Amino acid sequence: MVRPPAPRRRVPGRQAPLALFVPAGLGLAFLVLPLAGLLARAPWATLPQRLAAPGVLTALRLSLLTATGATLLCLVLGVPLAWVLARVRFPGRRLVRALVTVPLVLPPVVGGVALLLVFGRRGLLGGWLDATLGVTLPFTTAGVVLAEAFVAMPFLVIAVEGALRAADARYEEAAATLGAGRWATFTHVTLPLVAPGVAAGAVLCWARALGEFGATITFAGNFPGRTQTMPLAVYLALETDLEAAIVLSLVLLTVSVAILAGLRDRWVAGP
Repeated sequence: MVRPPAPRRRVPGRQAPLALFVPAGLGLAFLVLPLAGLLARAPWATLPQRLAAPGVLTALRLSLLTATGATLLCLVLGVPLAWVLARVRFPGRRLVRALVTVPLVLPPVVGGVALLLVFGRRGLLGGWLDATLGVTLPFTTAGVVLAEAFVAMPFLVIAVEGALRAADARYEEAAATLGAGRWATFTHVTLPLVAPGVAAGAVLCWARALGEFGATITFAGNFPGRTQTMPLAVYLALETDLEAAIVLSLVLLTVSVAILAGLRDRWVAGP
């Protein structure tokens, strides 16, 4: 007996109303056209010379250094924080989670002002650090790292917390029944389980730190060679040399595209 052909499965995307494609195309154009304009106006003929300029290399080197330092700081503080939010039940956990995500929606300039009020020489902790340890954070390279870590840490915490919630807790329970202590279980079982989430969160954290502007210029200033990162160099060059600003923007755009390409399977993959 010949079976009738199975009905073809309908693909939801093909049944979308035609009226949706017009605003969808406009939305795509709105996001892509500025990037296309950046590429079209780039001084390709003099690009190598401009990239080799001392100011560009100094800003790029400082940006890579501070973004890496901020990411390391976020890993040291953010991974334990994500573990507490994912594994420990305590009163006010929702409030703590909301406070962790505040830098995502807080204007970066406001974050810089808040950092000044805490770590400035007359701040809540800055006065004590200056008088006791002789440590001054505002308008220093360490201040850049602190400002970048403040705005970037939520990306790491959210990614790691999501990975911890998705991980199978039975492995940790099995390790505990075999006599492993809490620290041994965390370092030998939990961390390997969520390593891809930690790596993805660290990369996103690093990319966010690399592009930080508002909190950095407010808390650390804009001093070449000390606190002038790539975004600050773009802002300064925009006032005097448009082509230099475009070149610096291309560097940041290339890094952003590379980050998205590296994380496409985890964050932007589709059918």
